[in-house]
Amino acid sequence: MAAHPEESAESAGLQYPKLGHEDGAATEMGSNQGNDELPCLSNYASWKECFYEKVQQRCLSLQETKASVIGAQKAEEKKIEKREPCDSLAREWYSEERETLDTRIYLLDKLLPTLIPGVENLLMEVERKHVLVSDKDPSTFDPINYLAEYLMRHNPLYSVSTKPGPYVRGTRMVAEELKSLMRGTTSERLVKMKAEAKDKREAREEMERKKAEEREMRRETLAALFKEWTVDGKQRIPMALVQSALRSFPDVTDSIPEKLRKAIQDRKLEILNTLEETLKLDEFTEFVLSYTEHVSSDTFQEIMKYLHQCGEDFQEATERALWRQNFTDLFQDCDYGKVGVLDRQKILALLREFYDRSPVADKRELWNPRQWPIIKLQEIDLVDLWGGLDDQAAEPSDAEVSEEGEDAVSEVKGTGFEAGDLDGDTTHSEEPSSQEDIKTEKEAEPGSAERQAEAFPGSASDGYNLSRDGEPGPEKQVEEEESSLGREPEMEVKSEGDTDVADMDVTGSEQGAPAAEAVEETPAGKGSFSRQHSSQFDQQTSSETRLQDDNLLREQDSGPSMAQIQNHRASCTQSSFSASCLTQPQFVQLMETFVGQDSSLPTVKRLIAFIKEEYKQTEEEKMEQLEKVHHMARAAQQKLLLEALFEKWDSNGHGFLDLEEVDAVLSKFMGGMKKEALMKAKAHLCSRYPQLSRVEMVSPKVFQTFLELIASELTGNEDESIDNLVRFLTTSVEQSHRESLQSLTRRKWLQDIQQAAESGGARMESVYKAVLKAISQDAEAHGGNKKISAYIALLEENQLPAEQGQGQVLLRYVACTADDAPHVLNQTLHRHMKGISFAAVDEGKPIHVPRVQLHGNIHFWNSERPVEERKGSLLVLPLYDAHWRVFGILGLDTLRDQCDKTIFLTHEIIFYQGVSHAFSKAYHHICTRENVLQMAVYALGWLYPRTPSIHTVTMYLVEPAKDKALCKMITTDNTGQKEIHSSPALLLREENLLRDYLFRCTDSLEAALTAVRGEQHIAVPLQDLSRQALGIFDISIGHHKKLPPQEQKDLQKMLKMVQAACLEILWRSLEETEPTYVLEAERVAKVRHPGFLFQRFMLQDLRECVRKLGAESFAGVKSCAEPPALLHDIIKAVLLLLHPDWKGSEEIENWSQCKLKLDDNLIQEIYCFDPTAASVQIQAELLDCITGVPRAAVWQQGCAPAEFLYHWVHTCLALAEITGSQHSEKPHP
Repeated sequence: MAAHPEESAESAGLQYPKLGHEDGAATEMGSNQGNDELPCLSNYASWKECFYEKVQQRCLSLQETKASVIGAQKAEEKKIEKREPCDSLAREWYSEERETLDTRIYLLDKLLPTLIPGVENLLMEVERKHVLVSDKDPSTFDPINYLAEYLMRHNPLYSVSTKPGPYVRGTRMVAEELKSLMRGTTSERLVKMKAEAKDKREAREEMERKKAEEREMRRETLAALFKEWTVDGKQRIPMALVQSALRSFPDVTDSIPEKLRKAIQDRKLEILNTLEETLKLDEFTEFVLSYTEHVSSDTFQEIMKYLHQCGEDFQEATERALWRQNFTDLFQDCDYGKVGVLDRQKILALLREFYDRSPVADKRELWNPRQWPIIKLQEIDLVDLWGGLDDQAAEPSDAEVSEEGEDAVSEVKGTGFEAGDLDGDTTHSEEPSSQEDIKTEKEAEPGSAERQAEAFPGSASDGYNLSRDGEPGPEKQVEEEESSLGREPEMEVKSEGDTDVADMDVTGSEQGAPAAEAVEETPAGKGSFSRQHSSQFDQQTSSETRLQDDNLLREQDSGPSMAQIQNHRASCTQSSFSASCLTQPQFVQLMETFVGQDSSLPTVKRLIAFIKEEYKQTEEEKMEQLEKVHHMARAAQQKLLLEALFEKWDSNGHGFLDLEEVDAVLSKFMGGMKKEALMKAKAHLCSRYPQLSRVEMVSPKVFQTFLELIASELTGNEDESIDNLVRFLTTSVEQSHRESLQSLTRRKWLQDIQQAAESGGARMESVYKAVLKAISQDAEAHGGNKKISAYIALLEENQLPAEQGQGQVLLRYVACTADDAPHVLNQTLHRHMKGISFAAVDEGKPIHVPRVQLHGNIHFWNSERPVEERKGSLLVLPLYDAHWRVFGILGLDTLRDQCDKTIFLTHEIIFYQGVSHAFSKAYHHICTRENVLQMAVYALGWLYPRTPSIHTVTMYLVEPAKDKALCKMITTDNTGQKEIHSSPALLLREENLLRDYLFRCTDSLEAALTAVRGEQHIAVPLQDLSRQALGIFDISIGHHKKLPPQEQKDLQKMLKMVQAACLEILWRSLEETEPTYVLEAERVAKVRHPGFLFQRFMLQDLRECVRKLGAESFAGVKSCAEPPALLHDIIKAVLLLLHPDWKGSEEIENWSQCKLKLDDNLIQEIYCFDPTAASVQIQAELLDCITGVPRAAVWQQGCAPAEFLYHWVHTCLALAEITGSQHSEKPHP
């Protein structure tokens, strides 16, 4: 039994240390003096620590002494064994025979160690006394007595044995070996343990040797890798790049061990914001080995391969950084007025001119400035986007290259641009002729007639002529005319069906114009037709005129066109000035995209010199640009000023103001004529925001609009009027210091709710937590430390409306405080149940019950609560959307608080209204993001079957609260498998230097093309209504430099539709707008399918394409006696979609009658056809004639009308399928 610590200390001669501390412990010791009994030692942790410390030191000392003694003995034995090896005769005793094993072990262990030395001593004594000499007298020496005496004197139990001889030592070794053969003995177990220990030691030594070799090999590998990373010859590399590479490695591979992945994530790198801190070879090696020392060889090789690719990317990025710096310097040189912007159209015109004048070899390295992403998706003509492949021909053959090179050289001579300058420094004529520029551009475009002839051999004799467009791009002559007048174009080149409102700037009178007229006035409408042959242009123009004059388009309700939608929304996006200008990031990214990745340094230098020399601005243009920039800066400053004024008025963080209160204060400031201006401004405000007639609550945006309307109605300078209004309203609000601190604190809590929505990866859980936290913090700080129960319930459509009294909607409780979760969470409240929640929903006003025990219509979820404890106050606040429609409630009660003062005060109720408003904004922000994500998933599903060359697509959402951090939301692999991440990874700029192209894309809002780890990536931004980056598509196309032409077009279609649908989703969340319904399913059935908007915008695009067609467009098809079977099938599908009763009739089967339907009436029917209307019954089996027809077969026909109709039919089928699936399913709430 182990001794107690006290007993051990006494036996060791130790004395107890002085107990107690300097303060109260000494007094306790004094009170125990005179008593023989020691105080309870278990109460003194310091005594125990001192005691065990001394005992431990003594034990360690004894252990070291014993180990040194044993070590000395072993060393001495080794010396003896080396000097006198063991006698080999002892091995004769070794035998594995089991019968005599015990006897031999006994003899070797008990007898022979004593007997053998005795016999040796006896023999030496016999030899000393010459007993065996024959010529001597017989001796009286008795050997038996001598041996007996020796054995008695050297009994091993009573005397210390002498040093064993070689034979004895050999027998001992043999005895140990024999004992190991005895099963179940201690010796056997000891031998096994020694053998196992020996094997483990040898294995450990072997492993350490292999680790040393592996570590040395890894050092050599890292040394070679270090040389690849060094590009400046200084034998040092930036530490931040190494950190970034290691941080991003887990994101690019799935084979990394989870242990290493967790180690990299848990080990927080000290992120450096500068590239000045560098690493030498040894530092680099140790830094990388610290992360990779425990990984397998295969994983290490994978890491080295990744770092090798990062090294190549770093070298390429270093060169590109120099180019970007040169482009930045070029921007500064061209920005004559130092306003921070350049004219976009002029830059694009110069890029086209430089491209046209460049040699053929350089053209292969440069990106065509008439194609996306140099031009925007909205600038691509619809006919070119939905047409065939004529504008994106394959790489020219050698003969074509030679001919094109000769044409380019001859054209250069004609423009005054010396041919020798193409390979060296550039010198230009001061004023190149505009006619020659137009000629250059026209000659660079391929001829459509020749391609049509190739597509239909022999069709020319039959009169089979098809109308096709040439290469896309704005009309240069219009640009130069506008530039020569010293003004910017009123509108950029746009397609009629474009859904992005970024580049549209029309007046209010144009908004009410018909769609055809709005489209007709755009430069794109003119330029797209001017590129066709003159005869085709005349025919199509006349046909379009007849189409516009026809009454059918105006009589039938086909919904607003995309042009009308764009015109209506121009005020909520960017102005024409911002659309026609390039900021520095945009200019640098545009130039980098243009030069591509394979351009040589001389080409880049020539481009820089060309732009620097040719970019000119007149004084009028400079002044106009300065005025516009000043106006924009003033507007931004005014917006910030009005936001600060709103916050000052909204002292409780309510989120909105009372319109009557604002009107009353303004009435004191404005009298006489100003009073009339106030009335007019209020009338305009109510007409713009109809919800003000129901709820007189003014949001920050409405407040700003109200003041701007008042200033516009007043006489004099509008800016001065706003300044006077702001000055008056600022002085009319007074706050004490305490109220000011309370307002700041509460506003910080409300901002946390919005920040949780923006940084939560589109998850509501973080928003719920932020709301409950804000309520609890305010109750503790400003609510007298009340114990508040809070819960959020959202309206849902009742899935069982047939039950009596339950109503059409219900309230589902989706979040609550932790103590109430067992009783409230996921519960549903129906109208027939007790409660005041539905009263708050119906009235749209807060309801406060000061004492629930006196109210007879309160529903208690915790039925086990005693009646006498059902006391407290209840507050129910309605939750509003942007249009002030109630979608849920926020409830608070004090039933858990047993204090007397549990009634909610006025300032608390106002703050909780602010909480409900902040939650509503956060909720709809996340819903909007989720809708965008679901729509993007649908779009990717549409894209992948059409673009097999695309390997992976990753979609990021931008989190503005963290310096535009990127939240990885959607990943799509090469099989098209999509995943929306519930816990998305966050990419920070400083941690991802090697993925900087993503952040440059968010800064510039321009598509970025770059090579990452040997794969080509295209980063495309997704913009919001304020022209800020909402998200990014990171598209990997593998080792291809470019996508095949048709896949490139499909990608452009997808990106354009996604951007349009995204803007529509964001637009519907605005306060001052109502949804724009184009199809009946939106207006009546409220279809919410994520792909509906995507397909709807496709349908609108195709409507515009078909509307441009006229009867003459089908002249070539109608002139054929027997057209290709595929063309006949496409036309049959269109007619069956419009007239299902014609199935199998001669109207469509007989070509002579079918072709008669190809007229303006058919175009009008297609334009007005709504595939989602309830009166339309689409049977997919009726369209078997084009089922399974590959798109390539349609392209090969070379017929633009056939392509439009083919896409139109499939889009209508997709919309009908979506609408049908929504009707078959139960509607979602």
